[in-house]
Amino acid sequence: MGKEIKKVGIVGAGFTGKQIAAQTALHDFIVNVYDIDPRVMEDAKKYVTGVLKRKNRMDAIQDVSYYSDLDKALEDVDLVIEAVPENLELKKKIFSLIDNIAPAHTIIGTNSSSYPVSKIESAVKRKDKVLNLHFYPPIPTRPMVDIMRGSETSEETFEKGKQWIKDIQCEPLVVKKECIGFVFNRIWHTARKECLNMWNMGYADIETIDTAWKIFTGMKMGPFVLMDGIGLDVVYAVQMSYYEESGDPRDKPPDALKEMVENGNLGLKTGKGFYTWRRKK
Repeated sequence: MGKEIKKVGIVGAGFTGKQIAAQTALHDFIVNVYDIDPRVMEDAKKYVTGVLKRKNRMDAIQDVSYYSDLDKALEDVDLVIEAVPENLELKKKIFSLIDNIAPAHTIIGTNSSSYPVSKIESAVKRKDKVLNLHFYPPIPTRPMVDIMRGSETSEETFEKGKQWIKDIQCEPLVVKKECIGFVFNRIWHTARKECLNMWNMGYADIETIDTAWKIFTGMKMGPFVLMDGIGLDVVYAVQMSYYEESGDPRDKPPDALKEMVENGNLGLKTGKGFYTWRRKK
């Protein structure tokens, strides 16, 4: 059934979008990548080409195309994954555009880190063909994808999405009942929230918290390094989505994190976040 999906569109070629594109191209799918920012697109092209080269799959480069025109990017696609910033209204706008352009059979997925697709589906007519498809970058080392239905998602759509995840050599994490945060991201949210609160209240330094995490879990990176890698603007937006959903003051991200975002200290991508980063030449 998964082979019914042959051509995949990626809308948003940023940090996660380009990784989804590379992972998809590696497993013999045709991939169309769209972004409005030429610099983001150029970076995505370099990334995807680099991945295919390292994996000795340069033959697949001919199956990856890059577009600044959404109409062309969505021509004949079987699946579209929206990977734009974590903003609900923006995602609704993108879903509506996709719905109006893509073929009638096309499945529309969102890579949202926190929003259930049921909060986005009002923007489309094909409510039976929407899914949450949430990836965990870096995808090569975390090959798993949350998959969750909307309020009217058909079983056929769900099974196609699940099989496609398997076809790109990732593990589908099935969410049986709708919940914010899905599977692992919901667990990660709880840990992240406590780490931020400990830092904000001055209970421990970020280095101490990261060290404790690494020793206990055996992971190479601690929570604050992970957050810097994700981007503190994304972290703040995700934390706010949990807070808006629950209304629990304990879910509200610290004002200190908001100030970092407003000052442009977003982590690895800007060179400064919880840590100071040097860009490789």
